[in-house]
Amino acid sequence: MKAILIPIIALLLSFGLSMIITRLITMKRRREGRLTRRRRLVTFGVCLFLIYNIGAVVYFGIYSHATERAGDYLKGSGTVRVEQIDEGYRFDGPGSDDALVFYPGAKIEETAYAELMVDMAEKGLDCFLIKMPLKMAFFGKMKADDVIDKYSYKNWYVGGHSLGGAMAGVYASRAGEKLKGIVMLAAYTDDKLPDDLKMITFTATEDGVLNWDAYEEAKKNWPNNVTEVSIDGGNHAGFGDYGEQSGDNTATISPEEQMQRVADDTIAFVRVNEKYKI
Repeated sequence: MKAILIPIIALLLSFGLSMIITRLITMKRRREGRLTRRRRLVTFGVCLFLIYNIGAVVYFGIYSHATERAGDYLKGSGTVRVEQIDEGYRFDGPGSDDALVFYPGAKIEETAYAELMVDMAEKGLDCFLIKMPLKMAFFGKMKADDVIDKYSYKNWYVGGHSLGGAMAGVYASRAGEKLKGIVMLAAYTDDKLPDDLKMITFTATEDGVLNWDAYEEAKKNWPNNVTEVSIDGGNHAGFGDYGEQSGDNTATISPEEQMQRVADDTIAFVRVNEKYKI
C-alpha cells in the first residue's frame, strides 16, 4: 500500500532538489543582473523534469525478479496450457466454468506467481496473470475488464497479492455483477466491497511487510461472506516465488508449501464445498 505514495514523495523530493539546483545555477547570473524571471522558471522546469524522470527510471527499473524455478512453470503441465496474451498470461486447465484474474504485488515480476497459477488451473480454476504497467497494479487497476470482456466463463473471480490485492479490491468495488468473488493475499482494500460478493483472504503469521493495523481497520470494508485463512509459518514473500523481501520475517515453511495451501483453499472456496459451507 505504501507504494501508492511513492510517485507523490518522488515529485516532492524532485521539486525540492530542483529548487536547490536552480538556485545554484542561477546565483552567479542573478548577481550580474543577467537572468530574467522567465529564464529562472525555465531552468527550474528543466531540472524538475530531468530529476523526476531519471528517478522514475531508476525506481521502476529495480524490482523483484521471479526465480528460475518460477519461470519453469510457464511451460505449463500435463493438464495446464500456458499462453502468453496481450494482458499477460493465461493458464488454461481442465476447468471451463471458473476463472481468476490475478494482480501481482508491487514491483514484483508477474511470473513469480506462475507456480500458484498452475496449481489452481490444474484443479479447475483457470487463471489470468496480469502484466502491470511499470509492475505496479496501481496503474492497471481496471485491467481485469480487458480479460473478462474477451473470454467467456460462467464465474469470474479477481484477486492479488499485496498492492495487487488492494487494487483488485478497487476493481471489485466497481465491477458490479461481473464478479462472483475476490481472493486477497496479504492485502486489504480501502474500498467498500459489495455485500453479495464472497471473499477469501489469506495472511501469514511471519509476514513482516503487511500493515496489520490497516488490515484490521479495513475489515469494515469486507462483504458479508468472508473466509479468513492464516498460514502458520508463512511470510509475505511466500505468496510468490521471488526470493526474500525487505522488511519481511523469516518463514518456517517453503514458498511451495505456502502457495499450495493458497491453491487448495482457493479451490475449496470457489467450489463452495463442505470445507467452508458458503
